[in-house]
Amino acid sequence: MEDETDPGSTWEPDALPGFERLTLPLEPDFEGDVVATLVRRAVEPGVATPGRDAGIDVLYVHGWVDYFFQTHLAAFWERQGARFYALDLRKYGRSLREHQTPGFVTALATYDEDIEAALAVLGHGPKPSSGRRLVLMGHSTGGLVLSLWVSHRPGRADALVLNSPWLEFQTRSVGRWMLEPGLRAQAALAPRSHLVNVDLGYYVRSVSNRYDGAWEIDPAWRPDTGWRTTPAWLSAIFQGQERVSRGLGIDIPVLVLLSTRSTAPVRWSPEMMTTDSVLEVGGVARRVPALGSLVTLVRIDGALHDVTLSAPAVRDVVWREISRWVHAYVPAPTAAAEPEPTGVAAWWRRTFGAGRPSRRGVRAPAPARSPRPARGRSARPTA
Repeated sequence: MEDETDPGSTWEPDALPGFERLTLPLEPDFEGDVVATLVRRAVEPGVATPGRDAGIDVLYVHGWVDYFFQTHLAAFWERQGARFYALDLRKYGRSLREHQTPGFVTALATYDEDIEAALAVLGHGPKPSSGRRLVLMGHSTGGLVLSLWVSHRPGRADALVLNSPWLEFQTRSVGRWMLEPGLRAQAALAPRSHLVNVDLGYYVRSVSNRYDGAWEIDPAWRPDTGWRTTPAWLSAIFQGQERVSRGLGIDIPVLVLLSTRSTAPVRWSPEMMTTDSVLEVGGVARRVPALGSLVTLVRIDGALHDVTLSAPAVRDVVWREISRWVHAYVPAPTAAAEPEPTGVAAWWRRTFGAGRPSRRGVRAPAPARSPRPARGRSARPTA
């Protein structure tokens, strides 16, 4: 793997074994210094990346109260021949600092700076330099953020994969319309005040190996009952979802992965081990056609909110569907055109046409072939 990072930046060992991270300084905001963090498989000097290279870079963005820990997702993309990178957004996970309000922004467009900083490292800035194809993948809130980003930047990415994207509020558009006026007023008066916390920790129970799940999750970066939301942040979410409802016009292929069923997180139920206990998937599914003109929706039976954290048999379906979609919609690199000949070779081609190259560097004309006899008749010499 080539390192396309600026010379002044430094990759450091990550908390995940076998991975490394790069801190991306961003413009300070009213709370002070701000950073994002890029994560990738550790690069061993002088060791080539195993397997084929499909010429694809993948950038993954997490959801609300989340961070990148899905090493199995990185392994899947690497089996596809892709280079995988994950981005911990400002005030999340590796990027969260003590002086910051976790996850707080007043507009989803704020994350544009985080995304651009990461893409610059990958060679996919406004003036791409890598020559590789770019696939963006977002989960939940990250899916909403990336959908909005792509819609305003045609031609920057080649494909978009959305894992249970938060395209619509749990109470659907009616709930947004009822809540938004009061929420905007509260956001203007006390943007960082805390709203009522409705997260009772059931989703973490379904995925964390400290409870009924199978995954090792850091409670410092992914608290069991989440963070209490703020009116300014939720107002920004509502504005993003309203833009989705009006249609985004995304001009690249989009894959949406979504569970077939939801379970309301009002009390624990074993069904939360096989359903989405965070989003109301019916409302999200209704918003999918508004993303763009070439959208594939895959509903997966037994999937959790993060479909890649589902049971092994369900994950097999996820991998199969992503792989099939990538082969169908992420275009293969075009073969380089044969350079035009020069000198004697160019004169020979103009005079005699293309032929077999001789050992002396001049193309000898190909010998003429005898005409093939017509089927059912023998060839006879002519007089």
